[in-house]
Amino acid sequence: MPSGKKAYPKIEDNRDGTVTIRYQPTETGLHELHLNYNNQPIKGSPYLFHVDAVNSGYVTAYGPGLSHGVVNEPSEFTIVTKDAGAGGLSLAIEGPSKTEIKCRDNEDGTCTVSYIPTAPGEYKITVKFSDKHISGSPFTAKIQPGEIKRRAQIGRSSEVSLKVTETDINSLTASIRSPSGQEEPCILKRLPNGHLGISFTPRETGEHLVNVYRDGMHIANSPFKITVRESELGNASKVKVYGKGLERAMANEVNEFIVDTRDAGYGGLSLSIEGPSKADIECHDNEDGTCRVTYRPTEPGNYIINIKFADEHVPGSHFSVKVGGEPSSRVTERITRHKEAADITHIGSQCELSLKIPGTSPFDMTASVTSPSGVTELCDVVALDDCHYSIKFVPKEMGPHTVSVKHKDMHIPGSPFEFTVGPLTGGGAHKVHAAGPGLEKGEVGNQCEFNIYTREGGAGGLSIAVEGPSKAEIDFEDRKDGTCGVSYVVTEPGEYTISVKFNDEHIADSPFRVPITPSIGDARKVSVSAFQQKGLSVGKPCAFVVNYNGARKGVLRAKVTTPSGLEEECLVQEIDDGEYAVRFIPHENGPHLVDVTFDGCQIPESPFRIQVGAVHADPGMVQAYGDGLKTGKTGQVCKFFVNTVNAGSGALAVTVEGPSKVKLECKECDEGYEFTYTPTAPGDYYITIKYAGTHIVGSPYKAKIEGQGQASVYQEQASVVVETVTKTSIMSKFAGLQAFQSDASKVTAEGHGLKKAFRNKQTAFTVDTSRAGNNILLIGMIGPKGPCEELTVKHSPSAPNQYKITYIVKERGNYMLSVKWGEEHIPGSPYCIVCE
Repeated sequence: MPSGKKAYPKIEDNRDGTVTIRYQPTETGLHELHLNYNNQPIKGSPYLFHVDAVNSGYVTAYGPGLSHGVVNEPSEFTIVTKDAGAGGLSLAIEGPSKTEIKCRDNEDGTCTVSYIPTAPGEYKITVKFSDKHISGSPFTAKIQPGEIKRRAQIGRSSEVSLKVTETDINSLTASIRSPSGQEEPCILKRLPNGHLGISFTPRETGEHLVNVYRDGMHIANSPFKITVRESELGNASKVKVYGKGLERAMANEVNEFIVDTRDAGYGGLSLSIEGPSKADIECHDNEDGTCRVTYRPTEPGNYIINIKFADEHVPGSHFSVKVGGEPSSRVTERITRHKEAADITHIGSQCELSLKIPGTSPFDMTASVTSPSGVTELCDVVALDDCHYSIKFVPKEMGPHTVSVKHKDMHIPGSPFEFTVGPLTGGGAHKVHAAGPGLEKGEVGNQCEFNIYTREGGAGGLSIAVEGPSKAEIDFEDRKDGTCGVSYVVTEPGEYTISVKFNDEHIADSPFRVPITPSIGDARKVSVSAFQQKGLSVGKPCAFVVNYNGARKGVLRAKVTTPSGLEEECLVQEIDDGEYAVRFIPHENGPHLVDVTFDGCQIPESPFRIQVGAVHADPGMVQAYGDGLKTGKTGQVCKFFVNTVNAGSGALAVTVEGPSKVKLECKECDEGYEFTYTPTAPGDYYITIKYAGTHIVGSPYKAKIEGQGQASVYQEQASVVVETVTKTSIMSKFAGLQAFQSDASKVTAEGHGLKKAFRNKQTAFTVDTSRAGNNILLIGMIGPKGPCEELTVKHSPSAPNQYKITYIVKERGNYMLSVKWGEEHIPGSPYCIVCE
């Protein structure tokens, strides 16, 4: 109520799937009605309405269209003019896009107003009666983004249109099986008629089966049958593109062109622009199979516009556009440093990784290292000064190790790290990584910091450039251990571009786009409480409270970024003066980032990291192997595997980028997932593998493809995203790893303990695996009454790959001693030992 008091209306069950809500207001003014179902706000809640005295003569308005809406979807509200007397009614809507207003007289003293916004943002709705604002006017409606891809809307026939009573379809999942037997997930959506439908891109003609599940069980009448005709398959060659924006354009102005897909069937439309500056691109669906595309470059020069339909370039793509106009006042500051190759480390020597991680506490820092054979040990974490840490470990094997550094049990930016013990091979820009808060956000006048990990890249020139509205003061610290720290300070807010190059090539994920805000002011006072970082589940609401702590009134917003990179707006509701509840429903397992902003500025400690899923999606446990990551030939299938055993469940994203477009396919196997691709042009292909939004160790990989074929003028890429399932088999994790190629016949064992034992006395022997490759040493001993009383295996730190085994038996008789290297007995095993 206007006074801030709360009242609880009566809810009456009509026993026909509907309820009646009765409420007797005691105050005039603006009221909010909050409706929840299963502790979750229903669509449109809270509902805003004005209460006036009976026969007050005032005009009032209410409805969801006064407060929120979705791009390209009708937003409605109602105006009540009953008993208002004579006077003219006027309406106006101002916002990021023009909107057509429709007003329908209900002939009962009310009229229904509808409008369709075509761009996201805040819209100002003015309602006047007799040239005076009505109560609450002007209203502010927040319009959220909608879909910009054209997809097949299957569900218009009775075969796939499902009558579902509940409004929440989050508990339902769906998949579609093509005539060739391939099954893939599809998108469930609510159709305009209230029925349930699906969205998918058809790639084959014939009968498809749609499976819809609730809690893993088919719903009634599932699976459903759909028939796809030849005319419905996406055909990029039939797409028509035209407009001035494909020929010439002007910097800092809106340029446009039209894409017509009416004769091209169904498929996803993707657009991108490459050139001297960022050019925001927007697609406005005309709802008739055509769309208007607008873009606004900020710098003059030559740009390339790529347009794809159903994953294929349309005729004329790539379009070359010359952009004229005056250059912006953006300033670039660049520094260049030469990096020497890191010192070669050896077995038994101390290895060190130096990192600066702002906003962390040494009490919450942990680190571990996993050897090539899969053995994981804790590292020493030494706190230096000002969130600066040294990660130390002593390796026992040669080869690439995985170093996982975590804060509060979650990987820090950049983790896991690759650390090769022994000679470094295959360096280059793709082996250099950068991460840290200074690549995500910043504030005017404050130091923005990030780390660059160059150890695996070898020797070369490192170039760092910061481009934006003001000059950047850049500081560089070479820590002489394969890592370096970068900090910069800028004096003007806006978007900055940070480019990191190694030997004149961009490193992974460069260039980085960083928003720099003005001094955050009152945003410093804002804090969060009741924030749960772990134990969250997919499909279950997540909520926390934001406290203003005396900050002035401002615009509070929140969004969540999923492991697969999707951004979703959170629901923000006021629960008390200066207190707001923030809610969202996670749809993926893995680490999520929650951004909370106050008047456009990040509040302290934002973005917040949360973990969704009982089993953590841990990129440090994921390994990739196979020839397809290194070499291949044109026209032949290249294959590699991604092992996710013991890594939990999360989004596995794989991208192959190179001189030719490849068809990237994925198939589940015991250890994880098998990927295949067939290149048609020679050259270097970069394979990026991310798990839960983070590069796995070794990513991106560079595969050198040889053979015949014509390379594309531009780099082409293909991507696959898989929501993995949890795999917990221990032995299967190691089954295919190249690091575990071994030969048990080359293992030797020596010592008296292989022949004779004495009661209650320690007996010993040694095992040497130095010539047998990598595997697991398995030892067991059994006697007349069961296993021996004590058996110990110790690795010799001074003699790599040698083990000392001791045991004690207490009974006379014959014992059997089994010694295996992996799955195979070593020569002489099993041994027969006599105890006297």
